[in-house]
Order: sequence, then C-alpha cells, then structure tokens
Amino acid sequence: MKTPEIYVSRIGMIRDIMREKGIDAVIITGSDPHCSEYPAERWKQVQWVCGFTGETGDVVITLDHAGLWTDTRYFIQAVEQLEGTGVELHKTRIPGEIRIPQWLAEYAFEGVSRPVTVAVDGLAQTVDAVESLRSAFRKAGRVEMGVGANAFSIIDMPDMLDVIWNDRPSVPSTEIYQIPEEVAGESRQSRLQWLRDFIDENNCSAMLVTALDEIVWLLNVRASDVAYNPVALSYLLVTWDRVVWYVDKTVDKSPVTEETLAVLEEDGVEIRAYDAVFGDLAVADSLNFTALYVDPSTLNWHLSRVLDGISDKIKINAGASPVPLRKSVKNDVEIEGMRAAHLADGIVMENFLFWLDKAVSSGARVDEWDAACKLDSMRAAVPGCKGNSFETISAYGPGAALPHYVTPHSGSTVLEPHGLYLCDSGGQYYNGTTDITRTVPLGPCTELEMEDYTLVLRGHIGLAMAVFPAGTSGCQVDYAARCPLWQFERDFGHGTGHGVGFCLNVHEGPQEIRHNHNSQPLLAGMITSDEPGIYREGMHGVRHESLLLCVDNGVNEFGSWRAFENLTLCHIDTSAILPDLMTDEEIAWLNAYNADVYRRLSPALSPEVAEWLRERTAPVVR
Repeated sequence: MKTPEIYVSRIGMIRDIMREKGIDAVIITGSDPHCSEYPAERWKQVQWVCGFTGETGDVVITLDHAGLWTDTRYFIQAVEQLEGTGVELHKTRIPGEIRIPQWLAEYAFEGVSRPVTVAVDGLAQTVDAVESLRSAFRKAGRVEMGVGANAFSIIDMPDMLDVIWNDRPSVPSTEIYQIPEEVAGESRQSRLQWLRDFIDENNCSAMLVTALDEIVWLLNVRASDVAYNPVALSYLLVTWDRVVWYVDKTVDKSPVTEETLAVLEEDGVEIRAYDAVFGDLAVADSLNFTALYVDPSTLNWHLSRVLDGISDKIKINAGASPVPLRKSVKNDVEIEGMRAAHLADGIVMENFLFWLDKAVSSGARVDEWDAACKLDSMRAAVPGCKGNSFETISAYGPGAALPHYVTPHSGSTVLEPHGLYLCDSGGQYYNGTTDITRTVPLGPCTELEMEDYTLVLRGHIGLAMAVFPAGTSGCQVDYAARCPLWQFERDFGHGTGHGVGFCLNVHEGPQEIRHNHNSQPLLAGMITSDEPGIYREGMHGVRHESLLLCVDNGVNEFGSWRAFENLTLCHIDTSAILPDLMTDEEIAWLNAYNADVYRRLSPALSPEVAEWLRERTAPVVR
C-alpha cells in the first residue's frame, strides 16, 4: 500500500509541468479512450495520481487546489483513501452539487483577471465532456481563444502523464475468441448489415464505433483487455462496403485466436493496428465515404480533433449510437444462455454459502479475503466460466457499509458468528453474465440489523413483483423498490438497477432503474439488476440483488403490460427477517422463490448441501 506522500509528490510533479507550460488547471479522468466504465491498467490515472480506487472519479489539479469528484457510492471510501494526500473530496449526486465544469468556470478562478488555460488528456476525455466545460466557461462570461482578461482555452495533451509515470502499463492486447452464431443467436454479418441500414437511414456512408462493448458485440468476439470485461481495445469503422477493425495483435496468439482472425477476414473484416485509426482518418483522400456518423458520448476528444481536420471533405454527423439499445434487448438464444448461466452460478453460490456457514459456525478462522478467494475459485471451476464479471465484494460489518467496498488482500476483517456478511459477485460465462448479492446473517443479529435486512428485502421483492404498462421507464418503477424503505425514512444513494450484458460488461445501458430521469422504456428482453440497500457507516450494510428479465405480460383493454422474470437462482436467508414487517403477499413471494431455488438446484447438489438448502428454504410462517 502506497503512502500519502507518494501522491503528494506526484501531484507536485504535475504542477511542475503546469508551471512550465503555463497551464492553470489539469483534468484527469478515470476513463480511457473509449469512455469505458472500467479502464485497463494503463488508464487508471486517477488511482495513480491520488490513490482513489473507486470506479467513478475525476481529479482536477490547479496550482493551489487538488480535488476528486465522485458520487455517493464512494464517499466513505474516498475520505479514507485521500487522507494525507492533500486532495479534497467534491461530492456529486447530492443536492447542491457543483460539477467540474461549473467549479472551474465559476469558482477556481474567481477574481482572476487574465486568460485561463485548462489541459485535458484528449484520449481520455469525451467530446461531450469538453463541450460541457466550454459551455460552463462561456456561461461564466469567458471567451474561448479570445484576447484579454476573460479569455479561456482548452488544450489537448494526450498521455500527459507519460513523462512522469515511468512504469505506466502499455496498451493491452489479449487473446481474441469467437462467440459463435449458435451461442450469440445472430451472425456478425447480420449485425453489421443492421448497422449499415442505420447508417443509410441517417444519410451517412460510414460509422466509427468507439465503445468497446459495442464493437465486440457487433463482431461476435470477446477478449480480456480490461479486467472483468471481455472486450478488446479497438475502434471499428463500418462503411457500405468495408469493415476495418483497429486492434493490436502484438502478443503470441493461440490457434483459436488465429482461427478467429482468419474467419473475421473471410467475413470481410480488415484488421489494422490500434493506433492506425488516427492516421487513416487524418487522410481524407484515402477514405471511401463522404459522411461519417459518430457518437460524441464515447468519442474521445483527441480523435474528434483529428476528424475536425477533415471536416472540409467529410461531413461529420454526431448522434447516439444505436448499438446499446439493440444490444440490451436479448434475443431468444441469449436469454436461454443467460438462464443456463444463472443455473450454473446458483449451484456455485449454494455450495459457497454452505461452506461459509459450516466454516464460521465451527469456529474456523475465515476473513473477508478468504471468503472472496473461496467463491472465486469455486466459480472458476465451472466449465465455460471465463472469470469474474467484477471484483468480488466480500464485506462483514462496517465494511459492508461501503457499497463498493474493496476487500483487502491482507488484514481484512475476520468473520464472526453474528451479524451480517455481504457478498456481491458475478461470473463471465461463455453463455451469459451473472451479478448477485446476498447478505447473509452469520448468527444472531441486532434488532436494527434485522429491520434493515427486512426492509431491503421488501424493496427487492417489490421491484421483482412489479407489473407495469409498456412504455414505462426505469425511473418510474424505481419507487417499487424504495417505497418500503421510505416508509421508515431510510434510503440508499446508488441506483436500484443497471442493465447487464450477455457474456459482456456487467453494467450496460441504455436502461436503468434509479432516481435520475431516463426516458428509455423497459423493453421485453432487457435484463436489469434489482439491488436496493441500506448502509450505516461504521455499523453494517445490507443489499439484496438478483437479475430480472423484462417480459411481456399480456394485453387487455387497458393496454400492453410488462413484468419481470427472476433469473438469479440462490436462496434468500430468512433467519434475519422480521415477518411482522412484511405483507402476506411479500412472504408468499419469498416462500415461492426459495421453493423454486430448492427445486431447481437441489438435484445438482451433494446430499449434504441439498439437505442444508432444504432447511434454509423452509417456508416463513408468520
């Protein structure tokens, strides 16, 4: 573990660069050239600069201030990790929040009567983010590239940390493998033709796809360039008659990968080096299209500036990519694959929970890290498992109060036969992706722990039972999960549900279930998590999570209806619930769910584990 002094030194080196180049502020993002939620090691720049390991966070450094902007999921974690670094926490997703563009434009240089220069790593900043920064400065009365006291400029410094990050990791390049049509449910030719139809409908002759999960979905391939995300660092250019995939092939390839690349080329996919995209797009004469479609939400600013250089010859149309929505609606083959993956994952989870129960109750020494490693190893042994879908969160007591707790490799908390243990984990299978959280009572619990456990479970059940008209969005059904908590004046700061990919990223859109307004309706075929929670700093945390498949639920004189099918198969422990806090309908749902888990999983379990599960799924009687 690095000491705070290391981060103080690194921030000092950045300020030396700023003074040398006349820069007033530097923005360092936690993303990569593809706007990925989870970046490869090379782009974990925020972590390198200040030690913060959360999934969402950006840093701003001026000559007299350093700040980290992150949301409610990471406040406790950020306070701990930033201590002694001199970096101040700026909270987002709270009332009265001040985001980076507004802070820079209205507060950082208040009273400064001279031109202001802000530097960004254009490879790790999206076009949308830079436009937001420009808009904020203009609103504050500054003029871009103007002359005088109210001028401002934004400069692109790609890979700006290279000069001081001596051991910075290189661009990854891992084995690429195919997802056959019989597993994906659709051929790459079909998906590429669908995209060409979209390009044509938007009066363009080409599209540059920049989001990594969109690219591998279109091509029916996967890799491991980003931990837990089966993607390949790449760009994809699709025209009416060409498909150019910019992806490095610098490592030794297995026969499977060579076969995959050969099949891609047979299907008309031309393979070029990852960085060649910049040079290819800069030379307009070499491109056989006249109008290019791009998505500014995932297009990095550096590449956008390259496109600006050819805008006199090529028309650039900016708009939302159509891929996320189509990718989010799983076809019948993908749905069956997800069901099978969850069946396999449920067997793993029940074997793990059996082991955990016996180990802790017998007095064996098991800490959070031991438990995480045990679960990871059990999941990895399943045929077709390609690894975890994210880093396992294994948290006991106060650790569980951090929604995105990072389990320490050494010195983690020892599990004791009382209180609540929270485990959030998932697997990447050849035929699907899983994400499950179970909060497990390890023995006697306090009244407050049982209250929180029960109320969160009621929220979980409320969303799982929801029936709603077609056209309803996630923000409209969010209330179903929060209502039982709000009735007791309790709440949680993270979203209730996120989309989940098919053997792909565990977080995907465009659908989501949360407070924020998102007009995207929940469509039949979408898979979304159901994960309300309660977190009490220094005490405990509770979260119950399963994955739900949105399904059609009939048509009547009032319209078309939708509901949810529960994909996740793992029992919900009833020993910590307070039945008097639950309705008869909620108890009936819980009993039916647990009975279904036992019916479907017990034949694949050993007699000892099956008997244990039978006891754990006994009906709740008020």
